[in-house]
Amino acid sequence: MHAQFRKLALAAGVAMALGAMNNVTAAESQSYTDTRQETQIWTTYALSPELRANDLKVLVRNGKATLSAMVADEVHKELATDIALAVSGVDSVDNQIVVTSDYVPPEPRPGMDRSYGVMVDDAAITAAIRSKLLWSKQADGMTTSVKTRSGRVTLTGNADSQADKDIAGRLASNTDGVMVVDNQLVVDALKPTPVEGAKGAVEQARDDVADSWITTKVKSTLMYSSNVSGSAISVSTNGGIVTLSGLVASGVERDLAIELAQNVRGVKSVRSSELRY
Repeated sequence: MHAQFRKLALAAGVAMALGAMNNVTAAESQSYTDTRQETQIWTTYALSPELRANDLKVLVRNGKATLSAMVADEVHKELATDIALAVSGVDSVDNQIVVTSDYVPPEPRPGMDRSYGVMVDDAAITAAIRSKLLWSKQADGMTTSVKTRSGRVTLTGNADSQADKDIAGRLASNTDGVMVVDNQLVVDALKPTPVEGAKGAVEQARDDVADSWITTKVKSTLMYSSNVSGSAISVSTNGGIVTLSGLVASGVERDLAIELAQNVRGVKSVRSSELRY
């Protein structure tokens, strides 16, 4: 009888221990979910040009996000709510953000001259400029290093001519997000001989570039530009001849779109009669 009682007591103890372990596991799982959702919301705020300067605080508990901070515009408060609700598993938002028209965002903390969002923007700018230079006819043979800090781009390396240097600078300055370009490219005084130049021209003529590749790179170049509405311009290529069509805001934008397209490797000519403003 006593043995049976001991067995029942042991079974009950094991059951209680297992139940407690399950409760701990469930709590840990919920805590992990809360933290993941908080991170998603905060990261999106940090990447948002409208919200990144504000010291937004996020707390998520069991699918409810609580937001607190000060912003200068009601629109930004609403945006913060929309972003939080867009995160999977967040069912409700308690938006305690206070709108103050004269609010000034805090200065970066000492030792942090760039926020997370700005660093991501800088990396995207650098990648875009490197891609544009890689696709450029004039950049062939050019050794260029691109560095970006808070929208300020520095180009270093060598260029074959002053014209190539100038084009690299224009490609960089016309990239979305760029504030200023410090063009430190050094023009290489060593010019190829006429024979070498002719040989290079023949080799370039033989280097056929696929029309689909050209179309993709022209579209990407236009989309990267801060002064061209790339989404409003249609691009097609046939035998290396690029046709641009659509609407632009001005003659200046039209000329820039043509220049950018002409600069892409493999483009023989650009037709722009259907590109109007």
